[in-house]
Amino acid sequence: MTPPFIRNHHFNIIQNQARLLQQACASAADPKVLRSVREGVQLALYEAFPDADAGQRALLEPIADWHAADDFRLGLQALQAYRLPFPALAEGELRRLFPKAKKLKGPDPGALELERTTYLGWTEAGSGRMFLVCDIDGSRVGVEGSVTGSVRGKNVCFACRHHSEVGLFTAIAKHRPAKASPDYYKAIGNYICLDSAACNRQIEDAGPLERFVRDVTAR
Repeated sequence: MTPPFIRNHHFNIIQNQARLLQQACASAADPKVLRSVREGVQLALYEAFPDADAGQRALLEPIADWHAADDFRLGLQALQAYRLPFPALAEGELRRLFPKAKKLKGPDPGALELERTTYLGWTEAGSGRMFLVCDIDGSRVGVEGSVTGSVRGKNVCFACRHHSEVGLFTAIAKHRPAKASPDYYKAIGNYICLDSAACNRQIEDAGPLERFVRDVTAR
């Protein structure tokens, strides 16, 4: 059996492409239009899984041929078994990722749906501190920063690219130029969803978030 390989954001792509195809199957009278939609689905899945092996392709390629309502319902249900969960984090690893946070309290493990998680994000009550944990190249990487409450409001989240309730998340880059003064620092900020669970339900590309984390951590 093919082991789990579909990360959360990739499953979001599959769901959205399946939704587009199902709508086209229900409404498109012109066969050329439906064929174009199917080709678009094939391309989107190929771009999402460029390194898929034979077993993975055997699971993904039939999606573009789905037609009946049961194809979509049962097909997505079957793919749930191949979702790759975000790695669980023990309390000790959280402390290692955020050594300066003396009273760090991570997210409630019982509330997490790791199969539906591309990154972990939570805000520390009362302090305005926000914490992100990403899986980059097989390693967990943590970023701590502040969320500026005065700019909260509807805007586009840089991570999921959706119009959401966001805050300006700002972190201090760890890289310091060789001849920088002792008080040198570089702040890097971006708008991000205040509801990380909602963000994870919408994100389709982990690239912007991973680039942000790399910029901050100099990885």
